[in-house]
Amino acid sequence: MNYIKHLNAACDKFYYDTRLNSTHISLYMALFFYWNLHHFATEFYANRIEIMKLAKIGSRSTYHRLIKNLSDWEYIEYLPTQNPTQKTMVRMSQICTDSSTEIGLSGTLMQHYCPKNVPLSLYKKHTNENKRSEKRKPKNEMEVLEFFKSKKWSSIEAVKFFNHYQGVGWEIGGKVKIEDWKAIASNWMLKANEIKNTPILKIVPQNEDHLQTNNQKNYGEPL
Repeated sequence: MNYIKHLNAACDKFYYDTRLNSTHISLYMALFFYWNLHHFATEFYANRIEIMKLAKIGSRSTYHRLIKNLSDWEYIEYLPTQNPTQKTMVRMSQICTDSSTEIGLSGTLMQHYCPKNVPLSLYKKHTNENKRSEKRKPKNEMEVLEFFKSKKWSSIEAVKFFNHYQGVGWEIGGKVKIEDWKAIASNWMLKANEIKNTPILKIVPQNEDHLQTNNQKNYGEPL
């Protein structure tokens, strides 16, 4: 049993089944989780208390109604028992997981997220462009601050960096768009560190007379 293919097929079936609501799906996913714990056995023990807690179902009557619905609609096979010495078992239905289901998934659900008159390839291209746009400039000042903090750089330099490039439209020299703002930020910090480590030279005024002194000295004393 292929875990991913089964879930993809189940989600595709959920999408078109108008009888289902969120609690049906929550219960199914809880049962699927238990099925996985039992290594996808033909049938497994359904611990009602634990499954209700996992599916966030608070009412016992609601649980029985939902699990009966799933059984009637052939998502599962519910095998209750009146014998207190026997356990209630569940069998999960084998939902179609062939290649046609995967094609159906990409040809149905994906189209609801992508405009019908736009090819899927163009949709992917637009998504890649959005990713490049995010790389060219940060979303806001907070993103810059978080990046500088992750590198243990000065937050003051982060604000300076953001204000500078925000003011020039995230372009270099007012013409070339930035391709990777994080790389530019790294160069910014390299230059900031160079300036910080450069020794400051004392500038002596040209009219300063080095021969003059304010100290009174006794030139009669031996050196």
